[in-house]
Amino acid sequence: MCLSNLTDIKFNYMKTNEVIIVDDHVLFARSLANLVDSYEEYTVKFTFQNGSELVEKFSSGMPLPAIILLDVKMPIMDGIATMKWLKKYQPEAKVLALSMEDDEHTILSMLRNGAKGYLLKDIQPTLLKKALNTVIDQGYFHTEQVANTLMKSLNGGNIKEQIQLKENEIRFIKLACEEKTYKEIAEEMFLSPKTIDGYRQHLFEILGVKNRIGLVMYAIKHKIVEI
Repeated sequence: MCLSNLTDIKFNYMKTNEVIIVDDHVLFARSLANLVDSYEEYTVKFTFQNGSELVEKFSSGMPLPAIILLDVKMPIMDGIATMKWLKKYQPEAKVLALSMEDDEHTILSMLRNGAKGYLLKDIQPTLLKKALNTVIDQGYFHTEQVANTLMKSLNGGNIKEQIQLKENEIRFIKLACEEKTYKEIAEEMFLSPKTIDGYRQHLFEILGVKNRIGLVMYAIKHKIVEI
C-alpha cells in the first residue's frame, strides 16, 4: 500500500464526529460544510435546506450525528419548529443554532427548546471549532457576545440554597420560560403589568442575571423547569 493511501486512511479515521448542517442558503451551507470538513475531528454527513428534510431523514432511520448546525430562519420548517420536533422525538440531539440575529426572543426560544448554543453567522472559524469541541466535551457552548450572563448563571454557586423564592416568584419564572410576553404573564397571574415589572426587576437583582435569558438559564440549572 502506498504512503498516500495510508495517509488518507489515517485522515478519515480521525474524523470521528459527524455533523449535519440545516440551512436554506446553499452557498453559505456549502462554505460551512467545507470549513467543518477542514477540522480533522469532524466530517459533514448531510446538508439539508430546512427542518422538514431533517425530520424526514430521521423518520427514515438516520442515526443521530455528533452535532447539528441548525439555521433559525428557514422556509417550510424553521429552526424553532425543528427544535420543538427534536426535543420531542430526538431529545439527545446536540444542536448549535445559527443566525444573523441576536434577538432575545429568538435566542430564548431556541435555548428553551433544547439548543446547546446559539452562534451568530459571522463567527470566526476558530471560535466555531471551539464551539463544536465544547458541545462534544461539555454539552453546551455560549459565546460571550450572546450569553455572558448565562455563563455566570451556569457557573455560579448554588444560589437556590441561599435564596428562598416565594411561590409567586417561582410561578413567574415558570411562565417566563414559556415564551409568554410579560403582559400575558400578568393576565395569567391576575396581576398588574406594574407588579410583574417589579417581580422581574427584583428577580434579576437577587439572582444576579441581567435579562430574561439569564432567568431561564437559572431556572433550568436549578430545575425550576425541565427541558
